[in-house]
Amino acid sequence: MCPRGEDGIKPKKPAPCNGRAADFPFFAPLERIATLEIDLNADLGEGVGADAELMPLVTSANISCGAHAGNPNTIRAALRLAGTRVAVGAHPGYADPEFFGRRDVPMSQLSVFNLCAYQIGALSGLALADKQKVRYVKPHGALYHAACRDNDAALSVVLAAQMFELSVVALPDSVLETLCNRYSVPFVAEGFADRRYRADCSLVPRGEPGAMVESPTEAVAQVEWLVRDKKVRTICVHGDTPHAVAFAKAVREELLRRGFTLKAFA
Repeated sequence: MCPRGEDGIKPKKPAPCNGRAADFPFFAPLERIATLEIDLNADLGEGVGADAELMPLVTSANISCGAHAGNPNTIRAALRLAGTRVAVGAHPGYADPEFFGRRDVPMSQLSVFNLCAYQIGALSGLALADKQKVRYVKPHGALYHAACRDNDAALSVVLAAQMFELSVVALPDSVLETLCNRYSVPFVAEGFADRRYRADCSLVPRGEPGAMVESPTEAVAQVEWLVRDKKVRTICVHGDTPHAVAFAKAVREELLRRGFTLKAFA
């Protein structure tokens, strides 16, 4: 199976963004949010973070497939930490470990499909060894952003997910969401607790000052906005930052304090 493009596919027009991080204190009260159920996910199995400390704090684990980071041993260890309590998702990325998969790598549509199918298959095999099931796909780093904006990259990810009968996790109002809807692949809108957003609701690039949210209070206010206005169902806290465990713990506690129920979407 290989991806076949369609002429004339156009990305869904982004919905207008109604706020920025600095505006969060002025957003509507929590009581006006329709749902208080949210999934908390983290990127794990990369061999660079504190997986054992982070896993009890999340409800879904985006487990590296070994291309941008990690290896079969770190992946298998993360799967065992997830057990049956935490939902497991495939986290394929560009095979660019020098830059941790966060640099754009020009590739053909077929090559991206092969890359994703190869990595999802590898993770699925290791999961099978412990009678676990991979439930969704969330691309990593530069591949994530390429698939959110580019038709060819998005189609490759969608068709790989479709082949394994998995849902796709990505930014709302993205090209990925458009193609998931077109190809009847379940789509799960994701937001970020620890990344700041631009006025157009895209993420501030990591290289720019203030790209990361460091205050748990600000992070939870941002989550409330994402749940209410962007209808996200899962929130990411990155596992490779210096204070990842303390930040994730504080965000989790604040979400629970404000009445959220933490539950895996898959």
